[in-house]
Parts: sequence; C-alpha cells; structure tokens
Amino acid sequence: MPDYQAPLRDLRFVMDEMLDYPGHYARLPGLEQASPDIVAAILEEGARFCREELLPLNQVGDRQGCRLENGEVKAPEGFRDAYQRYVEGGWPGLAGDPEYGGQGLPQSLAMVLSEMVCATNLAWGMYPGLSHGAADALRAHGTEEQKTTYLAPLVEGIWTGTMCLTEPHCGTDLGLIKTRAQANADGSYVISGTKIFISAGDHDLADNIVHLVLARLPDAPQGSKGISLFIVPKYLPNAEGQPGERNSVACGSLEHKMGIHGNATCVMNFDQATGFLVGQPNKGLSCMFTMMNAARIGVGIQGLGVAEMSFQNALSYARDRLQMRALSGPKAADKPADPIIVHPDVRRMLLTQKAFAEGGRMLVLYAAQLVDVTEHSDDAAEREHAETLLGLLTPIVKAFLTEVGFEAANEGVQIFGGHGFIQEWGMEQLVRDARITRLYEGTTGIQALDLLGRKVLMSQGESLKLFTREIHRFCKSAADDESLKGLVEPLSRLNAEWGELTLDVGMRAMQDREEVGAASVDYLMYSGYVTLAYLFARSAQVAQQALASEPSDAAFYRARLDTAHFYFQRLLPRTRAHAQMIKAGAESLMAMDADDFGLGFEI
Repeated sequence: MPDYQAPLRDLRFVMDEMLDYPGHYARLPGLEQASPDIVAAILEEGARFCREELLPLNQVGDRQGCRLENGEVKAPEGFRDAYQRYVEGGWPGLAGDPEYGGQGLPQSLAMVLSEMVCATNLAWGMYPGLSHGAADALRAHGTEEQKTTYLAPLVEGIWTGTMCLTEPHCGTDLGLIKTRAQANADGSYVISGTKIFISAGDHDLADNIVHLVLARLPDAPQGSKGISLFIVPKYLPNAEGQPGERNSVACGSLEHKMGIHGNATCVMNFDQATGFLVGQPNKGLSCMFTMMNAARIGVGIQGLGVAEMSFQNALSYARDRLQMRALSGPKAADKPADPIIVHPDVRRMLLTQKAFAEGGRMLVLYAAQLVDVTEHSDDAAEREHAETLLGLLTPIVKAFLTEVGFEAANEGVQIFGGHGFIQEWGMEQLVRDARITRLYEGTTGIQALDLLGRKVLMSQGESLKLFTREIHRFCKSAADDESLKGLVEPLSRLNAEWGELTLDVGMRAMQDREEVGAASVDYLMYSGYVTLAYLFARSAQVAQQALASEPSDAAFYRARLDTAHFYFQRLLPRTRAHAQMIKAGAESLMAMDADDFGLGFEI
C-alpha cells in the first residue's frame, strides 16, 4: 500500500516564511483566531486524520467501487465510518460561517487540509468537497429561509451538496439544457429532467443530499440567459428542519469509470421533484458560478495532491530499488547494485514531480490568500484587486495544476517500472484517478478559453497587467542579488514576453476570432510555467536569506534552492515551445476540411 506523510515542513516554509501567513491572518478582520499555535495544531491533526483514516481506504475504494442497490447508492466499505469521524472532528465546518455552525477559520487553512485529503483519498474527498461550494452559493444567493434551512447542516457536514449541471446532450454549453422547472402555487417548483456525471449524487454517508440544479422555466429566454438555479433536496426538510418526505429524485445508474471508483458518479433523474428557486429567475448561471469557481480551485488542489502522493512513493521506491551501477562508478559498493536514485534520468523524473508538487503548493497557497482577502478585507480596493487577481489565477490553478499533476503521476509509474503497472503498488491508481481532473469542472481547453478570452482579452489585458506588474516589482527589487541572477533575469524576460504574446494574439483575433481558440491552451500552459517561475524565484530568495543565518535545517533550504534551479533549467524552457505554437496561429489548425480528417480509412 502507498504511504504518505503530510509535507508539514514545506507547508510551514511557504505559509510562514514565504507568504507570511501569520501576518496575513492577524491583519484580516475575523481571522485573528488563526494563531500560529492553532494553525499548527490543525495541520498536525489533519495530517494524522488523512494518513490514518483516509489513506487505508484509498485502495479499498478503488477495488470495491460504489453499488446501486434498490435505488440507493452504497459507498465502499469504511467510507461512511470515516465520514462520520470527519464530521465529529468538526472538519467540514473548519472555514464555515459561525452563524451556521462553522468555526470561522480561514478558507486558506481549509485548502491546506484539502491537499492532504486529495493526496490520501481523492475519491473519498469528493463527498464533502462540493458541500462547501453549495454552502457558498446559498449563502451568497439564497433567501433567509433557505439559509436557515440548509446552511447549518451543509456547513456542519450532516448533509452534503452536489452541483447538477451536465446533461446527456450538453456539457460545457449549458445553454442547451433541457431540464424543466414549473412553478407551483405555493412558491415551490416541479423539476423534471436528467443530469449526468453528478459527483456524489447519491450515497449513504450523510443524512441528506442537497442538489443544486440548473433548469429552465417555461418562459425562459433561449441559451444561457434563460437558466435558473434550484435547490432540490433528496429528502424534503420537515417543519423541524430534519429530513422528511423522500423527494422524487433518484440515481438511475452509476457510471463505470476509468478512476475515482470510490466516488459515486451518478445519472440523476428528477421526476417531477420538488425544488426551490435560488436567486432570480433566469440568473441561475451567475449564482452557480459562485460554486463553480470554488470547485475549480478544489480540482486544482486535487492535481497538487496527486503530484505529492506520487512523488513521495516514487522517492521511497527509488531509494530502495537496486538496479545497475552508476555510470560514474558504484555508489553503494556494499550492495550488488546501486539504488536507482543515482541515475540521472530517474532524478529527472523525481525532480519533475518534486518541482510540480512544491510549485503547485506555492500557487495554491498564494491563491488561497487572495480568497481570504476577498472574504475578509474591509478595504474595498484591496478586495477588488484580490478578486481580479484570483479571477486570472483560477483557470491556471485548475488547468495547469491538473495537467502537471497528471504528468507527475505518470512519472511515478515510470520510476516504479513494471511494478508501477501493477495494482498493488497503487501508482497506476493515481494515474487513473488523476485523469478526470483535467476534464471535470471545465476541461483544460475551457479553462484556457476562460483565461485568454474572458479574463485577459475581454479586460484589455488589465487583469494580466496587475500580475505582471507584481512580478516586475519583484524582479526589480532582486536585480542586484547576484545569487538570484540566474532566476531573476529569465523571469524578467518571460514576464515581458507574456505581455507581448498577449498583444500579438489580441491583434490577430481582431481579424480572426479563431486565433483565440488556437492559442489558448498553449497560452495557459505558458502562463502556468511563468507563474510557478515567479513563485520559485521568491522562494529561492527566502531560502537564500535563511541560509545566511546558518540554520540547523540548512539542508532543507539548500534542497529548496536546488529545486528552484532545476525548475528554471529543465522545466521553464518548455515556454519556448508554447510561445512558438502561440505565434503559429490558427491557419494550420483550420486549413483542413472536416471531411478530410478521415481520408485514408473508411468511416
């Protein structure tokens, strides 16, 4: 079975030394209680829970999967008990609103816990995962009665939430949905339709499931401007707010999937179910985006968790596995062969995993601070600045971290060699589980269009300028530090090129809109690599300063510097290929007639 140790030392480095989380919490109203002692206790206990409770169930969930029995979904063995202990420990409400039973701690702290959950049992983590987003959506858009009824059990984890968007004939293009809502005289609605790919759509972990469902009213405009959002609970709450009458919503079938077998991915049938409108009619998509944005960051954290888990186990294997001798001579003369960690190509794969895990953690924690600011700052200008930056970074967090997380998982299999292909080692499960992260909550292509089209070009580049100016200020402040020259100079050049590439695409798009789609994925990956380069350069500066004081754990800081230099020399050059493909434009992609794609074989 794979093992896991929460990367607490690395978390402390990024949170305390690089991003000054103690000062961040102390200055934001309402977050003062997140003292260093409280944060440390939560991280240590969260690490224990994930390692002892969730990790042993990961392969169990993969082997057993979920079962649909008599219209009810049963989760794998042990999942329900672990969830009950999760609720008893107060984990669901860690960052929840105290008014509704939450602890009021920072969202950023909950995101750190989420990394540990995703690393140890990604499938299990999806059951409580969407509940936070559902609570956020209801808190922002629900009526007082809806908040009173649904928020406390969602925040406390007694009930879980889902997001019901996709239908058999439409995924990203939600304007095509067919699920219907008809008003009743009492103010409720009748909901009818079928939704597919609904994560945790039905299960036996919680007392009730609160579905947030997109549907269309009879007089709704066509397209995405005619979508409304409804609460459709599995059990209709009674007068005491407890689960009462069974609603007419049921799991019709379970999907047979490549991975995340321990999570129930359901086809949900709404057969004249009772629902309740959230927000205004035909404004449901904007309400749902509150939940979707939180979910997208959550999926990015899944990519990070998988990268960390794969790296830790690949590293342990590489230290123990004996194969051949180092080309420069034996490194373990007392053994019949050297451990494979001595071989350069194995080190290349391990360092790639390590860089993506450490870089991804910095990106998530940087974005998490912005989330805290948007929710707690009493400075309107600061909140607006954070919201703009967070909007720019969200598609990068989601898409880039899932792309490189999947790459890290693949490298883990490769390091194990043939053993990586064998189920018992757990490495191939990480690949299968990670593959979905590049798809759900918006594919990489959709995130790329959101980044380049909506966030950058539609703002005339203003959102990007906020971030590139921050990078420029860092480069300028560190320009005279000779020890950082090999990082700061290439970062500065790429930061300038980022703006030039954006302008180039924008100018071409004025003549041909297809240029945006042609450039978008390469643009997103380029943006991700530059963003991580900025964070690695900042971390290297902090590590360099720490080493000057001759700390007892100097090896940790040296390793941090080594990883930063590896990233700049071995991974950041990928930006050259992405830049070239961005500049290549849409012509070669759009030249071939659709009928000509299959020439050479019969269709």
